[in-house]
Amino acid sequence: MRILLDECIPRRLKDELVGHDTHTVPEMGWAGKKNGDLLNLLVPAGFEVFLTVDQNLRYEQNLHAASIVVVVLVAPTNRLADLKPLVPSVLKALAAVQPGQLIVITS
Repeated sequence: MRILLDECIPRRLKDELVGHDTHTVPEMGWAGKKNGDLLNLLVPAGFEVFLTVDQNLRYEQNLHAASIVVVVLVAPTNRLADLKPLVPSVLKALAAVQPGQLIVITS
């Protein structure tokens, strides 16, 4: 799957998402874009998954209409050490997701 990491997620987390084509918001040149703008850019750029720690995203955007999978990571902080333990659950969830789905993964 092609995954975009929100800019609030450490860049090094992409190394943990083995088997997926993972990029960061800054790598795509989209740093500073609002969530709605990012969601509009994802599909035309070929992304299938948006990975974020922004728990409010599901209330602010129509994720079903975006036709992508949004994975929200909930951890004590957005530091790599706190997010890395969630990766096995992310990988497992990605194996069975459908476009428009929101997945919340907690520590």
